[in-house]
Amino acid sequence: MSVFNEHHRLEVAISENVQENIALMDGLFDKCGDIVKKEFVLQRKQGELRIYMVYIDGMVNTDQVAGMVLRPLLYEWREEEEYRPFRAFLQEEIESVDVKAVDKMDDALAGILKGDTAIFVDREAEALVVSTKRFPVRGIDEAKSEQGIRGARDGFIESIRTNTALLRRRIKDPNLKMEQGILGQRSRTDYALCYMDGLVDEQLVEHVKMRLAAFEVDGVFDSGTLEHLMEKKWYSPFPVCQSTARPDKAASALLEGRVVLIVDNSPEALVLPVTFPMFFQAADDYFNRWWVASFGRVLRFKAALLAIGLPGFYVAVTSFHTEVLPTKLMLAISAARTAVTFPVLIEILLMELLFELLREAGIRLPGAMGNTIGVVGGLIVGQSAVEAHLVSTIVVIVVALSAISAFCIPNEEFASAFRLLKFFLIVLSGIWGFYGFLMGMLVIALHLSNLSSFGVPYMLPAVGGDEGDYNHLKDYILRLPSSVMYKRPIFTKDGERIRLRWK
Repeated sequence: MSVFNEHHRLEVAISENVQENIALMDGLFDKCGDIVKKEFVLQRKQGELRIYMVYIDGMVNTDQVAGMVLRPLLYEWREEEEYRPFRAFLQEEIESVDVKAVDKMDDALAGILKGDTAIFVDREAEALVVSTKRFPVRGIDEAKSEQGIRGARDGFIESIRTNTALLRRRIKDPNLKMEQGILGQRSRTDYALCYMDGLVDEQLVEHVKMRLAAFEVDGVFDSGTLEHLMEKKWYSPFPVCQSTARPDKAASALLEGRVVLIVDNSPEALVLPVTFPMFFQAADDYFNRWWVASFGRVLRFKAALLAIGLPGFYVAVTSFHTEVLPTKLMLAISAARTAVTFPVLIEILLMELLFELLREAGIRLPGAMGNTIGVVGGLIVGQSAVEAHLVSTIVVIVVALSAISAFCIPNEEFASAFRLLKFFLIVLSGIWGFYGFLMGMLVIALHLSNLSSFGVPYMLPAVGGDEGDYNHLKDYILRLPSSVMYKRPIFTKDGERIRLRWK
């Protein structure tokens, strides 16, 4: 009969007989070569005392185990008349601040699997769990996916404790709360729910907790998995959480009254709630002069329109509405397509899929090889397709401009939605022309207007802008000077929206 319940929890209490605990651990960790199990016999005035130590090799600091745990326990202590070994181990002998007593085998097992050392003592119905973690992690490096000209160069890594420390380093306030929990019945992945007490809306925190408690899953190995499990409208291509690998961006979100979710083993944190314009905001927008940042943001909004609409608009105009083109441009397009045998719809789809293949190959190939195939492959294949009269030169320019525009959007997950919906508009434009193009844009606009991110309208301030007293417009398409952006966003706690006061 299994000792685990339906939630994969060990329903066994720690036995006073250390041999029973040894037998249980031997059964649990059978065929596990990385588990270190050692039994010791200590000489005390009361007689021989058996202790049993368990930890995972590679996940603990062995020097700490030897120096702070084993050495004090094996030392011949001067014992008092009422000497209680277990309490002496807990309060006096073990030279570690982070040590606790547990009476459930599941707690001891959870500590072992997290990199702690468990110590079972004979004639005691409790075990000691000593923090001895030392995981193999990479060093802190710049976030490659969110590089900027100005700002900090450190980024999140795969260690949850390092990531929380990066936030604490930036916000030295005891009101920064980090509620920690476990996700995944088998992976038992740690997560931290971070928010600023006094700035965050309590209903938002409860909403997030409710979403986290709404599912049970075998394992969570990345924040992306958690994001997908938390969203309600799974069919939407647009993300309702903002992923970031930059601690300064996450810290800024916390001071706006938002919630940050950090998941162990993931180098990206989730920021929520989020609105449509926030995906166009780069971290260094707030470190540069406001007019430079505004110019860059206007370019990003225009790039988003080109990324999603330019190929479909080209198909609609050249296939159905050539009369809207200037005569010289129409003649140039006609001359370029003279030898092309495919219709415009097939031509544009062929080149778009070709560029997507090159992009995917560039991502999968390592380092310099990926960059080479992205640049050289695009030039060679595009030129060869034109010379073979499969596509026209105008189509190559349109597809290349659309691809470049998608790369201007700071958030990769958000940009991917534009790349997918681009094909939706191309097909509608190829069937119904400009009417199909407008119908597709209307469907996308209605879908965006119907989205919400944890109770906040996705298209704010375009939708419900009066609720925010129009202060969102100061950080919308234009980024106005910091001196006039004295209010926090609408989703901040009521009465706590003022963030800048002049003396």
